[in-house]
Amino acid sequence: MRAGIGYDVHPLVEGRRLVLGGVEIPFEKGLDGWSDADVLTHAIIEALLGAAALGDIGSHFPPGDPQYQGISSLALLERAGALLAGRGWRIVNIDATVVAERPRLREHIDAMRQRLSKTLGIDTGQVSVKASTSNGLGFVGREEGIATCAIVMIEGGENEGL
Repeated sequence: MRAGIGYDVHPLVEGRRLVLGGVEIPFEKGLDGWSDADVLTHAIIEALLGAAALGDIGSHFPPGDPQYQGISSLALLERAGALLAGRGWRIVNIDATVVAERPRLREHIDAMRQRLSKTLGIDTGQVSVKASTSNGLGFVGREEGIATCAIVMIEGGENEGL
């Protein structure tokens, strides 16, 4: 068994869609980034890659590379999941927390869990997504950006049987 931790943050800007966990959330601002800037999915990718000691999201999907401009982060998650599976790793569970002052995310959590689990080919019960605020503190509290942290557990892999 191995654990991995992921973290991502992107600024909120006008003129972009807000996508979290592959779900478009109605809001007056969206997250700025090279891809769709889905901080939830990015944090999960970071955690998965870290757990398997496979580097970080930028080493596999470099910002500035034209093939990733505007890409759905679910496509990146699918590729990261396949990379782990190719090395014999199985996802045990994912637990992530999105930190945003607004919008309220409660009504979108189930859709996020379903989209993420379907993309990775795992049961929805293996994916936990929670939402929190920063109680008005810092860049999140000023609604300048959204942050996410994630932890994953994986098993098997290259060290299976050791």
